This record gives sequence, C-alpha cells and structure tokens, in this order.
Amino acid sequence: HVQLVESGGGSVQAGGSLKLACEVTGFYYVTYCMAWFRQSPGKDREGVAAIDSDGNGSYVDSVKGRFTISLDSAKNTVYLQMNNLKPEDTAMYYCAADAVTRVLYDSLRAAVYRYWGQGTQVTVS
Repeated sequence: HVQLVESGGGSVQAGGSLKLACEVTGFYYVTYCMAWFRQSPGKDREGVAAIDSDGNGSYVDSVKGRFTISLDSAKNTVYLQMNNLKPEDTAMYYCAADAVTRVLYDSLRAAVYRYWGQGTQVTVS
C-alpha cells in the first residue's frame, strides 16, 4: 500500500530555513503529482506547493520566492526548501500524492489527493 513519510520539521526563528522531505513507497504511477499542504489550528488545509512527474511546480502566492519544491524520482522523495520563514508559516505540513489524471489542474486543492502523510510540525517564532 502507499505510504508517505515526512521529515525535517522543527522550530526556527523568523528568517531562518528548513527543508522538509517526504519519502513515498508503494506508489507506482508513471505520471503523478506530489504536493505539500499545511494546516494551522482552526484553519483549512492550504496547498503550499506542488510538482508533477515532469518537474513542473506551482506555489501559493504567499510562499513564492521563499519556498522551492523539488523531486528526486530515484529516491521517490519530494522536498520543500523553505527560506525566509515567517511566523505565519507555522503549521503542520503534510505531503500528498496521486496520479496526475486525478489531480489535473487542481494541484493545490487537498480534496483531489487520496494519499497523505502524517505530517511534520513547523514552528516559526
């Protein structure tokens, strides 16, 4: 079965950096999309960044220029490099994956993804 395991969260001061990683196993789609979402208490889950199997990335406006999503297909791992972190970036960050035929042009919408990790906490003070 499909498993996604996130790592790399932690606490950092404003202006600092963190790099999240999400390793996927049991996922055998040739064309796919992987994404990072975040959720704070009392708020909806927000799409942060997504990347497809061709390497095309997309970002929510609030992180453009600060976050970079990348994909290592050989390691079945997607990364999120987060620079110049702000207190409003504080949230639980989740990795998601699915076939590109399900995601289509909604790569930052949580409802289209079937496969999710357990999350990793990012706290910016």
